[in-house]
Amino acid sequence: MKRLLKYSMCCLMPSLLMTLSVSASAQQQQPLPVEDLQRFVRSLDMVKRYYVQEINDKKVFENAIRGMLSGLDPHSAYLDKRDYQDLQVSTSGKFGGLGIEVTMDRDVVKVISPIDDTPAYQAGIQSGDLIIKIDETPVRGLKLRDAVDKMRGDIGEKVTLTILRKGEKKPLLVDVIRDRIVVRSVKSKIYDESYGYIRVSQFQEKTGRDLIKVIKSMKKSSKGKIKGLVLDLRNNPGGLLNSAVDVAEVFLDKRDLKKNKKIVYAKGRFPGSSIEEVVQDSDLTGGVPIVVLVNGGSASASEIVAGALQDHHRAVVMGTKTFGKGSVQTILPLPDKTALKMTTALYYTPKGRSIQAKGIEPDIKVERLKIKIDEEKDISTISEADLDKHLAAVSPVKKNKTKNSSDQLVEKDYQLYSAINLLKGMTVVNPKKYM
Repeated sequence: MKRLLKYSMCCLMPSLLMTLSVSASAQQQQPLPVEDLQRFVRSLDMVKRYYVQEINDKKVFENAIRGMLSGLDPHSAYLDKRDYQDLQVSTSGKFGGLGIEVTMDRDVVKVISPIDDTPAYQAGIQSGDLIIKIDETPVRGLKLRDAVDKMRGDIGEKVTLTILRKGEKKPLLVDVIRDRIVVRSVKSKIYDESYGYIRVSQFQEKTGRDLIKVIKSMKKSSKGKIKGLVLDLRNNPGGLLNSAVDVAEVFLDKRDLKKNKKIVYAKGRFPGSSIEEVVQDSDLTGGVPIVVLVNGGSASASEIVAGALQDHHRAVVMGTKTFGKGSVQTILPLPDKTALKMTTALYYTPKGRSIQAKGIEPDIKVERLKIKIDEEKDISTISEADLDKHLAAVSPVKKNKTKNSSDQLVEKDYQLYSAINLLKGMTVVNPKKYM
């Protein structure tokens, strides 16, 4: 699991990031178009001469750089000092706000995913929600950064989001109380004494190490009786490349792989942008069956893990198609504590599949459903007691209204219920594997 940590940044938006220190000597400078530079200088001179207010040279140049980057693609950007600092702080998993990963989509803020156990998650914000108003301020016309700034504020203060949600006829008003966000990226639980559930909500610096601790603890508490695992990557917007590689490697064994031992690889134009990560260790779980849960909020690093386990036939991927964020953003630090975040490569699964704008298709498609047990009786469950004019029992027993754990899980999380049932079937076919 130990490897050279070559890249070390994480995301505020759904991105896969790495950092590079680029010097003039390390990279041959490209020839500059003289005519275009002259046009830029003339434009700058006209702005300084004729704009209605006196302008600050530094601000003009920053705006020029910002426009140059934002015009490339939705994920490239200029990071001023505050943006760069925010990006670095988010790596630790502790920051202030609502706890949602967002992007800009057709002039509105689109929720990629709420982060587990944050104010946004607790308020019911969902992946795919479109935020059209923040308090009384319409989002249309705002830059993403400005919209994010308006959602931030003092801890304990309320912000009202007006959102559009698929399936709802009218906009919804959702009140969210700002709080300090502390993200615990790995959680676990055991179902039916034999089936482990591991939730990875983000890929942070310590996610790989935390996952190993969770699996070892699960082994110990179950006394070696774990027959299968569910790895839940739903609404996981991504994060660190190293972390994604570490997580995938926990479930892969280099001895079981033949020629192709890749976890992920990326291709870019300049030499430093090409990446290839391969399996170096053994499967920590001992080869127990795995189901990976994904949905439209699973992006970037989540797609790397799901794609690697799918390509190597190590897991069954279940749920709905993932987000389709298959590009790598490189952080290029500048001398004044600012940086450029630039798309420098596209990444591919071990078998060469591009994820960009395509996503990972699940092996088994299971939609997110809301099922109410006993709300509508299934014809197959009708018994004598349901028939009209049936004879009553001599000593009638009151019906137990307490729902069993399976019924509760069906109502709460049908996709997870389906994953555990699939694991049960897989362990019947191959009962020898235990963790």
